[in-house]
Amino acid sequence: MATLQLLMSENLFLRDPQDTDLGRKIVQESIKMIDELGFEGFTFKKLATRIDSTEASIYRYFENKHRLLVYMIAWYWNWLEYKIDFGTQNITDPKKKLEIALGIVSEKKATDPFFPQIDEEALYRIVIAESDKTYLTKQVDEDNKEGLFRGFKSLCKKIASFIHEINPEFRFAHSLISTALQAGHQQLFYAQHLPSLTDFDKHKDDLHEKNMEFLKTVVFNTIKH
Repeated sequence: MATLQLLMSENLFLRDPQDTDLGRKIVQESIKMIDELGFEGFTFKKLATRIDSTEASIYRYFENKHRLLVYMIAWYWNWLEYKIDFGTQNITDPKKKLEIALGIVSEKKATDPFFPQIDEEALYRIVIAESDKTYLTKQVDEDNKEGLFRGFKSLCKKIASFIHEINPEFRFAHSLISTALQAGHQQLFYAQHLPSLTDFDKHKDDLHEKNMEFLKTVVFNTIKH
């Protein structure tokens, strides 16, 4: 099966990790380690040991671990938009397109054979636990000017366009989608760690099915369709 490569903003890296074996290994092992250790416990020194390389070689690709995390999360958003484009390409009904999009963003993630270099299941767990750290920073405005959040913006714009097709009079499509996507991640996090803040029960529910139902209920009821 042919493998694919997503087009990423050049400002996310110093050297595109998709272009070399070492770069791909850096991203692969970083996903595994951040999933295991958490972002706070992850360091380039630990990564260098894991991949039998040097910290200096990692710094040739990413200026720091925060920029690496931003790259990984941006890759995830780009991947979701690719999946939505593929899943809706022959669909004309905007309600169906919106349902498909919300299903894709909330479904349980599985390894994508077209992108074998990425563990999408582990990356999804990182998105749930760590994605807020990409923009809750002092340098968020500078990062935004560099286009580091373009992937999330593009995904929200894509899904919001389906809402505009369904109800052109609805004025808050981008606000609704950006909020709903973040809320979906929060609900899964709460179910695992702060259960009194959610109606999801990790012991009884299929959390991803519940999350899909939650997002569709919130979005469709809000736009009144």
